[in-house]
Amino acid sequence: MAWSKAFTLSLHPSKSNNSSIFITTPFFSPSYSPFSSCSSTLLGINTCNSNSKLVAFNLPLQKTLQSSSNFICKAAEYKFPDPIPEFAESETEKFKTHLVKKLSKKDVYGDGLDEVVSICTEIFENFLHTEYGGPGTLLVLPFIDMADTLNERGLPGGPQAARVAVKWAQENVDKDWKEWTGSK
Repeated sequence: MAWSKAFTLSLHPSKSNNSSIFITTPFFSPSYSPFSSCSSTLLGINTCNSNSKLVAFNLPLQKTLQSSSNFICKAAEYKFPDPIPEFAESETEKFKTHLVKKLSKKDVYGDGLDEVVSICTEIFENFLHTEYGGPGTLLVLPFIDMADTLNERGLPGGPQAARVAVKWAQENVDKDWKEWTGSK
């Protein structure tokens, strides 16, 4: 089928009219053009003939850009809830318990297990108290900080501990927040 042929689109603004976008379509066959039978306007197409590979779409760019910026502004105006200290404390305890259980199974940490867990828990607790405000605010930065801090202090298994921590957080923190706040 002719429409299943792959083609590339390249967009560039018109030099004469800022409200038009020109789309060039290099097709595989020089005689093939899906727009060869169009007359003056088809789907907003302004210029089209069987000899041309240049198609102009008259789009109201100003309106399109305005609606995009409205959408971005509305998203930027959304305010996430403030962190809840009681939630942070409760979640930190769950996190610490899980970390001790998971990391103690590995022989990597040896005598440094308590220090590794302590560092990871402190970073996670600080994040929950200052940054986490519900689903959509779980960041990767605290977990990168965990791995970096463990590596800087010469403790073993920094990346592994951070991986265990981030996996647990992804599976539990947002779900626990929803249960804590009673939201769906």
